[in-house]
Amino acid sequence: MRQWRLIYDSPTVGALNMAVDEAILEDVSAGTQPPTLRLYAWNPPCLSLGYGQRVADVDFERIAALGWDVVRRPTGGRAILHTDELTYSLSLPADDPIAAGSIVESYRRISAALIKGLESLGVQPQADKRAERGEAGGPVCFETPSHYEITVNGRKLIGSAQMRRKAGVLQHGSLPLLGDLGRICDGLIYPDQAEREMGKAQVRVRAITLAGVLMGEGLRLSPANNQVDWEMAAQAVVEGFSQTFEIDFQQQGLSDSEQIRAQNLYEQVYGTSAWTRRR
Repeated sequence: MRQWRLIYDSPTVGALNMAVDEAILEDVSAGTQPPTLRLYAWNPPCLSLGYGQRVADVDFERIAALGWDVVRRPTGGRAILHTDELTYSLSLPADDPIAAGSIVESYRRISAALIKGLESLGVQPQADKRAERGEAGGPVCFETPSHYEITVNGRKLIGSAQMRRKAGVLQHGSLPLLGDLGRICDGLIYPDQAEREMGKAQVRVRAITLAGVLMGEGLRLSPANNQVDWEMAAQAVVEGFSQTFEIDFQQQGLSDSEQIRAQNLYEQVYGTSAWTRRR
């Protein structure tokens, strides 16, 4: 079986989450760490922008009033509100078979593991191919599936994005566990409140949380509070990767060098206004 590292991380601010993902990618790319699956959450809620997304989409006054953060991801795609969710990041060396071929081919392989994990919860997901038909959309990631992202009955459940460097590949993604997915529109620019409400309604129709899927299909939630448990979802994702790719996970933390590098990236890149507002 393959030997991979598994990291369960404590919730933290968005800029540090992005810095940690990049620090891990650098060490995995250099061969000083094995392929790594990191599972984490965000505190406080954070609006993340895709690498090339316009900062003009963001209503910074409303974001501040809501107590949210804003960060720009190193990966592409559109805006995601990270709250009440499980986030995964997968760092691979460029020569790993899972990363072979095009971005879409690697998306398909990784989606198979995510689907396997969701199936262990009783969910019946699909890997959507809609992006290959060139569909357009607004500023919100969960409005439209792309590149084998995971849907249930046509509604997006997991949104993912990927970054490729010469020696390594990073893919990370968001699995909303519960709550109102339309909340993201409260942090974006709209011409008026009526348009904002229309935006919320569109997101709610096109996307769904894990709790929504489980309740809709009469499946199990956490018995403690009748909600989706982060640990339950995390274990499902780990099992999906383990079974799909025959992985033997070794649970560890960040190395000393990764912690130092992540702090530097946080202070010099992801935590800076120059990075967030670069486009």
